[in-house]
Amino acid sequence: MDTTAMRTRLVEVVVPVYDEQRALRASVTRLHGYLTSNFPYGFRITIADNASTDNTWQIATELAEELPHVRAVHLDEKGRGRALRRVWSRSEADVVSYMDVDLSTDLDAFLPLVAPLLSGHSDLAIGTRLARAARVERGPKREFISRSYNLLLRSLMGAGFSDAQCGFKAVRTEVAQALLPGVEDEQWFFDTELLLLAERYGLRIHEVPVDWVDDPDSRVDIVRTALDDLRGLVRVTRKTLSGAAGIPVPPRIQRAELPRGMARQLPRFAVVGVASTLAYLALYSLLRPVIPPLAANALALLVTAVANTAANRRFTFGVTGSDGALRHQFEGLIAFLVGLALTSGTLALLPAQVPHGVELAAVIAANAAATLVRFLLLRVWVFNPRRRTAR
Repeated sequence: MDTTAMRTRLVEVVVPVYDEQRALRASVTRLHGYLTSNFPYGFRITIADNASTDNTWQIATELAEELPHVRAVHLDEKGRGRALRRVWSRSEADVVSYMDVDLSTDLDAFLPLVAPLLSGHSDLAIGTRLARAARVERGPKREFISRSYNLLLRSLMGAGFSDAQCGFKAVRTEVAQALLPGVEDEQWFFDTELLLLAERYGLRIHEVPVDWVDDPDSRVDIVRTALDDLRGLVRVTRKTLSGAAGIPVPPRIQRAELPRGMARQLPRFAVVGVASTLAYLALYSLLRPVIPPLAANALALLVTAVANTAANRRFTFGVTGSDGALRHQFEGLIAFLVGLALTSGTLALLPAQVPHGVELAAVIAANAAATLVRFLLLRVWVFNPRRRTAR
């Protein structure tokens, strides 16, 4: 692609700010200088002031007058998500992006971030501080909270992306404008919700390992932000299970479809699985003081496996009547044996004097892996409608 053609492509960089009079001028000047000298595409920097109470807005308007390709937008309410929604929803750029005003992320990662979006290879792109190739300098408290939060996303929501909180993201504008109506949050959970929604529609998320240096003067209340994110996770999980999270997506955005019937089966299987897990834990905890752990595990699994197969037969896969019930229970025991092998193997590997809490956590993790295998076996073998039709 020649230089003239590249310059006709436009990337909008949003810098959300609230009471950032200390850092705003130096950061935007540095960002503008870097993009002018090193970025091969056209760009626009938008300073989005979230109802600042200091001189941030005055500095933003001065920068817009002094520097080409810089503009300022003022909002009357706080909220990073609200600022991004306002600018992205009205942008005519090819790609919209944002970065934190402290420029903690090395700017050399910006071109690798947006290039796959401009070429059409990906739909969204995020910087990740959790990849092996990333180089990160930050305190243990932030490191622990960040890794714990992203672990929750992967384990509870099945997220495939590694770092939801890095303030360094970009989206194809048509994709952003299609997804924004389905995103409710206006604060820090905004981009996590956007990414989860994008994954549900099978959109392609590109990850770039970044060099990142923590800003010691950051204004972010990480504990409050973490609690807000957890509340957001609960809300999104509830919407997903209730089937209320869908939004219309334009035909130009390719949507990945789940196999037939799975969109209905997965939430029901999850509900049955949660109930079975709670019953299993209760049985295991009651049996553990009176019999050895391997025996307690086997008995608790056997009882809940029978109930689980019966519940999934009726509610998840819609099989009614007594025809084939015994065969289904027998075949369901195959999945039970897989779970027994995983959990028993986990218990056998634990040291003899391990605390009860660690033992219980290990059993839960093994049981989660067995649950995934169980769903696949039930769907493609035990309750496969082709087998029922053939019979």
